Order: sequence, then C-alpha cells, then structure tokens
Amino acid sequence: MRTVGVEEELLLVDPDFGDPKALAAAVLAHAALDDPGQHVFEPELFGQMLEFATHPQSDMADLGEEIVRCRKEAARHAGQIGCGVAALATSPLPVSPSLSVNERYQWLAGRFGIPTWDQLVCGCHVHVSVESDEEGIAVLDRLRPWLAVLRAISANSPFWQGGNTGYASYRSRVWNRWPSAGPTEPFGTAERYHRRVADMVATGVILDERMAYFDARLSARYPTVEIRVADVCLCAESAVLIATLVRALVETAAREWRAGRPASGADVSMLRLADWQAARFGLEKDLLDPVTLRPRPAPHVLRSVLEYTGDALTDSGDAVRASQAVEELLRTGNGARKQLALLERTGSLRDVVTECVRRTQG
Repeated sequence: MRTVGVEEELLLVDPDFGDPKALAAAVLAHAALDDPGQHVFEPELFGQMLEFATHPQSDMADLGEEIVRCRKEAARHAGQIGCGVAALATSPLPVSPSLSVNERYQWLAGRFGIPTWDQLVCGCHVHVSVESDEEGIAVLDRLRPWLAVLRAISANSPFWQGGNTGYASYRSRVWNRWPSAGPTEPFGTAERYHRRVADMVATGVILDERMAYFDARLSARYPTVEIRVADVCLCAESAVLIATLVRALVETAAREWRAGRPASGADVSMLRLADWQAARFGLEKDLLDPVTLRPRPAPHVLRSVLEYTGDALTDSGDAVRASQAVEELLRTGNGARKQLALLERTGSLRDVVTECVRRTQG
C-alpha cells in the first residue's frame, strides 16, 4: 500500500474581524514551548501563514484524523496568542504581507519583485510514495491530464484583496506567476527529468531544485511524487478526498507503466487551458475531459476519475468512501462555492472569514 502525506498551509487571522495577522513566529514559538519535540508546524513565506505536514499514512481514515488533529492543534496554539487559523487559499480581506525573516525568502523578493509579494496564498501538497525515480517519472508523465480535475475539486480562493475575482481558484492564477510553475511536457526518464531541473537551475533564474514549481514533481526530500495543484481545502474531508484520488491516480499510472501503456501526449498548451477552465469555474460549469480535452459537465468528469482509478480504489479499500465523498462534494460544493454562499448570506467578507475559522476547526 502506498503511503500518503499531506502538507497544508493555513492563514492566520484575527478571529473576530478576519484580518490576516503576521503572528507565525509567535505561534511557532508557543508550539515549541508547549511541545519541544514537535516537528509538525513550520514557517512559510509570510508571517500570516502557518504550515503543517502529516506523517505518511497508508489508511485514509488515519490521514483524515491527523489532518483534523493538526488543524485543531494549530488553532489551539494560535488561540493562545489571540489569533485564529483559516483554511483559506487566499485572504478575502485586503492584506499587506509581511515577509518572514529568512535568507531564501529575501532572495525571492529581491529576484522576482512584486510576484513574490503577491504570494500570500495557501496550498495543499500531497506526497505519495514511489519505488524509484523511474517509477515516479512514469507516474508524473501519466498524471498530467488529470491534475486540472484536482484543481477544480479543491478550488477555495474566489476572493482577493477585498474583491470577488470571478475565479473559483484565484490562488492558482497568482501561483502561476512563478517562471517555473505549471504543467510540464512528458519527461520519459528520470535522467531527463533531473537534467531538465539542473538546466533550469543553471540559468540562474531559479535558486535551486526546490524552485522547480511544477504542478507535479519528484520530491527533493522524500521518496515520493509531490502533487501541488490543490488549494488548501476549507473542509478536511475534501483534503482527504484529494489525497485519496491522488494515491489512486499514482497507483493507476504506475500499473499502466508496468503494463507498457504509453503516457498521454497531451500538449502543455492544452493542459494550461484545462487548468484555466478548472481555476475559473471550479465545479460549476464544464471541465475539459482528461482523455479528450473537450468540454464535459464537471459531475461526469469527477465520476470518470472514479472509473479510471476504480481498480486502485478497490484494492486500497477506498472505492466506496471516495464515491460517497465525490457525490457529497457535488451536492454541497467546494470551498469556493461555500465562501460565495457565505458572502451572499451575510453580505460581509469579514463574516466569511470568521465563519471559515470555525469550519477549519471542524
């Protein structure tokens, strides 16, 4: 059974008024004093962000419990210094980000200017174990057309600097300002992958291999593939669904590789269109079908993911829960739909944030 780990970035906010607060250093200091051995929480690019990472898990129920536990622990530590945590991929309210004191982050700001300062965005990265770099590249080459569907499922960033963007995942539009971000062409072999990353670093445009911000990549730290397209999800259940589908996609791709089936030859320009469609509309309109790259209703596309990964989901014991989670998601909506509904009901972006603080804690 492949193991899965999840990294989530959370927004630190005033629990009563919703404004982002640059208190990450204080939250981390409190967590270190409370539990000196903890290595769960980490700083991020800005002081208004807090990151946590789960342990590798083989059982999705255990993964879900850990995500919930980490969110509650983050909320507890933040509450001790007077702030809250919100699983929001962008801040609905205006914010002037505070860059963390870190040599790497200072380099980014000096190198890229305004795009760095716009990166107060919170994502969810999913790591799935692979047996080797060769298997990992075979998986990445075959996952490419399916990543936009994960974007649509996770979309949770309709607001930016106090306004409605018209996008379900505006975070993705901000993130793609990095020169190394986005979909990739097939690499074919691990050697070609590593050579491509080395060539990118050699240009001097990016600092190191960690800045190869591909939508999906080999992890630089772990024996995993790292899927990076998802917004942080408002509800922990959606994060578990994303992780479940990612593992099933990885396993399905690996089986296709072992069986000698070729990777999709989809062009990067088409994948960018599929990604834009998913970011713009989420699950509210058509997505581009991963097989045909033609418009198809979002519910049909989501169910096609279940069909495509059906054997892997069955073998891992996740088929029933994944199907139920997809139907529930289609019924209640992703984070973007929930945020927009909250604004329509309350008329206040502050109320949207404070309600999302409550929902983040379950």
